[in-house]
Amino acid sequence: MASVYEREFTFTPKDFEYIRDMVGERTGIVLSEHKVDMVYGRLARRLRQLKISNFRDYLALLTQDDDQELVEFTNALTTNLTSFFREPHHFEFLQQKGIPELLKRRPNKRLRVWSAGCSTGEEPYTIAITLQESVPLIRNWDIKILATDLDSNVVRHAKEGVYNQERVNGISKERLSRWFNKGHGGNQGKVRVSSDLHRLVTFKQLNLMHEWPMKGPFDVIFCRNVVIYFNKDTQRTLFERYADILADDGYLIVGHSESLHKVTDRFELLGKTIYRKAK
Repeated sequence: MASVYEREFTFTPKDFEYIRDMVGERTGIVLSEHKVDMVYGRLARRLRQLKISNFRDYLALLTQDDDQELVEFTNALTTNLTSFFREPHHFEFLQQKGIPELLKRRPNKRLRVWSAGCSTGEEPYTIAITLQESVPLIRNWDIKILATDLDSNVVRHAKEGVYNQERVNGISKERLSRWFNKGHGGNQGKVRVSSDLHRLVTFKQLNLMHEWPMKGPFDVIFCRNVVIYFNKDTQRTLFERYADILADDGYLIVGHSESLHKVTDRFELLGKTIYRKAK
């Protein structure tokens, strides 16, 4: 790594190492050296907003335990890339096999799903659509989706359930008319998720590395494209905690580039990054 990055703000290797250590301690996310440009770019925006002229003063602000700025710092370095029905085979599995099997095994008519790393809400609302289309007489069931993310800004956005039209362009016309309401006037070009979807989802800010307030058990946990930022030890800890809070026949769904191989033996692979808790 070059000794100093000559940009708008001086950004030294020592600055990057301090930020990397703080991010690792707060979130478990591992920032490799090839993330230097990304870290600089995202935090430089904060320096401009705060009218701070150098990284040294900004890092001094963080060391003062300024809770609000620590939140903004964490939000700035959190990657949020998502879409409705992303990795569609996961939802096809739930609709065709996962949910029908769970319905047979839940005489108490209770289902709990957790979207861990929900970003701006597309994933949990897609889960809600899948449940609405797969559970007969759904209003007779006690169904709740918990959606959490480290980034408080995206949680706020997700809770509103309002999206630009281009975010839903890949959804069929039938689903669009059934599950989304078109905006008018000042909301032209936007859509809002229907109340039937919104009522199923509860959004909360949550750091996965901290204590979890919920007790479970969950029937399905989505944790997609989250653990790629963690080292193997952190992954092992997280998957152990998922196994502990998952129902004995529950499902864990991870991202297309993620694997539990040599990380944990608490789950069995069903295929295409879909796991079931091992008996």
